[in-house]
Amino acid sequence: MSGLTAFVLGATGETGKELLNILASNKAFTRIAVIGRRKLELNEEKFANVEQNVVDFEHLEDYGSAFEGFGIGYCCLGTTRGKSGASGFVKVDRDYVVQSAQLAKQAGCKQFHLLTAQGSNKNSWFLYPRTKGEVEEKVAEMEFDKLCIYRPGLLLCDRQESRVLEKVLQVTIGSVDRWRKVSIPTKAVAQAMVNCTLQPISDKPVDILEHSQIFNTSQND
Repeated sequence: MSGLTAFVLGATGETGKELLNILASNKAFTRIAVIGRRKLELNEEKFANVEQNVVDFEHLEDYGSAFEGFGIGYCCLGTTRGKSGASGFVKVDRDYVVQSAQLAKQAGCKQFHLLTAQGSNKNSWFLYPRTKGEVEEKVAEMEFDKLCIYRPGLLLCDRQESRVLEKVLQVTIGSVDRWRKVSIPTKAVAQAMVNCTLQPISDKPVDILEHSQIFNTSQND
């Protein structure tokens, strides 16, 4: 494959950063853009041709042009309830994602790759899995030519912001999780997203990759 065009939502997050790194190093992608609320400091030479489209997510309907000209969309948007509160979490992880996917679809995007989480379930009594399940359903209803949903378990990374519980779990699980049954590096998730992109479009309208499938896909070069 060559001449691929893609945008990345959530490039400030750990998975999004890894994804941008991989895309910028892959010659199959000739146009890459970051869509976000602020410009990033991308000083490395490999990022020289990466576009940056700054948008206001509160008025995303005014930024349809930011999504034009891309055949592939990657969405790694996300926050936490602790950081943004319950309503803020739903707004970012569901509403912003759905609005972005709608604009991408309207602009002619064919593939959409959505990062959610293990245990996503629209019928859950708990906010986190329910919100993730709801966004999956809403994006699936848009009928992209190819929709891949990624449901990783605990993401192993070094975050700049403090998430104490995740740090504790990383130390605990990291010592025993030799087979990656529970945790997975953010770089592996990002690699799986790119590898899935490069695979032929199947007859399945939606391809959901659970934790183990993500790890296996990340190994396929």
